Amino acid sequence: MKTMGLSELYLVDPKRFPDIEADRRAAGAEDVLDASVVCGSFAEAVADCRLVIGTTARRRAIEWPALAPSQAAAQLVVESKSGAAALVFGPERSGLSNRELALCHFTVCIPTQSEYSSLNLACAVQIMGYEIARATRPQTAGDSAPPLASRADLERFYAHLEMTLNRLDFIKTSAPTKLMHKLMRLFNRARPTDEEVRILRGILTAIEQRARDNT
Repeated sequence: MKTMGLSELYLVDPKRFPDIEADRRAAGAEDVLDASVVCGSFAEAVADCRLVIGTTARRRAIEWPALAPSQAAAQLVVESKSGAAALVFGPERSGLSNRELALCHFTVCIPTQSEYSSLNLACAVQIMGYEIARATRPQTAGDSAPPLASRADLERFYAHLEMTLNRLDFIKTSAPTKLMHKLMRLFNRARPTDEEVRILRGILTAIEQRARDNT
């Protein structure tokens, strides 16, 4: 939890707490344990929550509204700004009961291989903590993706590419248009940025200059 920036831990009827073994395993995150809230029941733990999302790996007789991990994390982050929101995990061996899931607004299931779907509790908490951290982190200028090349810039690049290939006598097929369509499909799939298109056109210009120098 602490690794992913989470600090509000609620424990429902723990077998032992405080516990020396828990302190040892906390490995520097004892403050999360020290600030944890111990509740006598699941209902008590989520009583003031306006959003409760329960994790489950099992299909239920009555299907509950389900969210993907990233969707659950995003909704938790948004709704926690106006009220308490909880992500709940059941015991390691049995998970949440149907009665406990009935107190949840949504369920979330971490996708796994159907042949071996077992995830221990620590792994599940870490994965969901990561999704919450991603949803919480504000996007900075360094995180923003560079602008993609516009359609007009791509068309100019394709014209430049075709002209250069013709000057090099590279296009010798009986269907030059088909070759260009294949090249256009390649670059469309790559979705180059403004800078990448400028680099590519600079390469084409350098090739043309070298070809002129050699003639």
